[in-house]
Amino acid sequence: MKSIFLVTVVVSLTTAALAATIPAPPATPAGTTSDVVQGVKVADPYRWLENWSDPKVQDWTAAQNARTRAVLDALPSEKPIAAELTRLVSTTSPALVGLVPRGKIIFATYSDPKLQQPLIVTLNAAADPASRKVLIDPNALDASGHIAVDWYVPSHDGTKVAVSLSKDGSEDGTLHIFDVATGKEIETPIARVQFPTAGGSLAWTMDGKGFWYTRYPGPEAPAGDQHFNMQVYFHVLGTDAAKDAVVLGTADGLERVSEIFLDNEQNLATAMASVQKGDGGIWSYFVLEQGKPTLRIGVPEDKIVHASFGPDGAVYSISRKGSSNGFVVKLDHPEADGLAHAKVLVPESDVAIESSNDSGLTIAKDRLFVRDIIGGPNQVRIFDLSGNMVGKLPLPEISANKDIIELADGKILFDVASYLRPVYYETWDPKTGKVKETALKVISPVTFDDATVTRVFATSKDGTKVPLNIIMKKGTKLDGSNPTLLYGYGGYGVNQNPSFLGAVRRLWLDAGGIYVIANIRGGAEYGERWHQQGMLTKKQNVFDDFFAAGQYLIDNKYTSHAKLALMGGSNGGLLMGAEITQHPELARAVVSAVGIYDMVRVELDPNGSFNTTEFGTVKNPDEFQALYAYSPYHHVVAKTAYPAVLMTTGATDGRVNPLHSRKFTAALQAASSSGQPILLRTNMHAGHGIGSSLSDRIAEQTDMLSFLFDQLGMEWHESP
Repeated sequence: MKSIFLVTVVVSLTTAALAATIPAPPATPAGTTSDVVQGVKVADPYRWLENWSDPKVQDWTAAQNARTRAVLDALPSEKPIAAELTRLVSTTSPALVGLVPRGKIIFATYSDPKLQQPLIVTLNAAADPASRKVLIDPNALDASGHIAVDWYVPSHDGTKVAVSLSKDGSEDGTLHIFDVATGKEIETPIARVQFPTAGGSLAWTMDGKGFWYTRYPGPEAPAGDQHFNMQVYFHVLGTDAAKDAVVLGTADGLERVSEIFLDNEQNLATAMASVQKGDGGIWSYFVLEQGKPTLRIGVPEDKIVHASFGPDGAVYSISRKGSSNGFVVKLDHPEADGLAHAKVLVPESDVAIESSNDSGLTIAKDRLFVRDIIGGPNQVRIFDLSGNMVGKLPLPEISANKDIIELADGKILFDVASYLRPVYYETWDPKTGKVKETALKVISPVTFDDATVTRVFATSKDGTKVPLNIIMKKGTKLDGSNPTLLYGYGGYGVNQNPSFLGAVRRLWLDAGGIYVIANIRGGAEYGERWHQQGMLTKKQNVFDDFFAAGQYLIDNKYTSHAKLALMGGSNGGLLMGAEITQHPELARAVVSAVGIYDMVRVELDPNGSFNTTEFGTVKNPDEFQALYAYSPYHHVVAKTAYPAVLMTTGATDGRVNPLHSRKFTAALQAASSSGQPILLRTNMHAGHGIGSSLSDRIAEQTDMLSFLFDQLGMEWHESP
């Protein structure tokens, strides 16, 4: 592959000399604001930075951006990395993902690296990429790439598609209905169907003449309530949406922080509404049928974490009642019984059924596919609808699966993801058991034939063994001199499955780096116990796991403190904040994206209220003590040698309020004695990262890489 040379960064610069090259941050006066919470006085010196409508806060943010640009743009690696990332991305083949079959048509998301935003396209029944036809192109709506598809749902006859569109990464979606044959919009758009707080969803009726959909309150509600109290409405095509009736809402026991997911993939008279209380995995289930009262079939006490209808009208579910790994149950008569009466179909095994990311259950015409997770990688077991195991999908070792769909000819199409190869699709023929690779694949100029993936285990503070996935070039010497980037997340039961390393990690390896992903607690890589051991009052285990991972890499000579960097985003940004404040000596540099740092006030944000089931609430004395004990913003200590930090956030972020990044940055800049840069980068046309344009994503990746190259003294050697 083509590569480039980067100017060597001289790492022998003294702290004083390095500090002299970094512009001073803008003046940030510290106030005397404090609160008394659960009898504890909690200082909040940078409370004034919360108010985005204050021109002083906007000017301060602009000054921080100008300083960050002055530092990063002066780095010799910035322009070469941008050019190389752009080249590699632009020469990667387009990707087709998220396939949805509808009779003789398959809908898919099409990501072309030459375009700012993914498209919605159709394929023929065989999912042949050559049959692709463009249906919805957000780039034609806004050439700058600031309009994105949040989600889409085709009608069952494939003649119509419902699409939520939003701007500037806000995820504040408006619903549009398009005719598939002409590509023309056929309904008046419906606003407020999607927002980051609780998402959004839709399910079509059998005849395609109407649909159930989620909607948030409008101007009739107080401003503070407009991103809460999501309800389900029913809409008939051609009618006024303002007159749509609520079919599932507060009258049915839904709460202020309910998150609703609608499903009618089996094209039945009934749809499933799965309702989660906040983000903590507490679920209830309702059956919706046009013209009939809503029927509740599941309550949180049932411990059902996924439920969907099968082609036979039965409800197939994943239960975790008394079980960390989960088991599959079947409810034959949902109209008469609730999920508490469901019978065991697939008993618990020694591995966990995946229930984060995408569901661990896929139902075909006469088969059930159960996706397990084994510490990170997946396996997929195959059962008939009576629960008899008939085999496994032949996934490679250390790989992951997300999509499983049944084609019109009865074959099963499934994707395969791994660290060293781009995603590709295979078909499995139930009649012969044979597997065949398809033309549906991503072809990248990036290869990892020279790399290895090794799984090792670090020992956390309490003795727990934590998996690490170490990717490095073959023959790398373990002498403590290797620049190493350690990535982690650890929350919400979200698993870190294998995924292709891509251009960014290729450039990292080319410069002599080692890349490591930690499967720390808070995810569900080993079942719900792994999640529960990293949530609420046990969140500190997550930070201990990650510290143990970093220390393992140092103790085993993969790297050293001076050559170690840490990276995480969102909940992983909280992880970064905790490592910075609890272990400032661990790493030389930290990249923290869209993170949460003030754990005492986070639940006051709209989306923060949804997180209390995961993090806890300051209203509970024990949970407050845990939150305050690790809250990064409140544990910044003056005259501490903090590592170099690049903080990134987006001005339109509805998932994590940018105020967290502003306040934490201000605190670190005032306290750090190391002379290392503490930089804040705010993208004014992006949010949490979802829906960001391609150019925005490349620009952010460029800044992250050049920052780390500078801090770790990395020299780029041309690939052979």
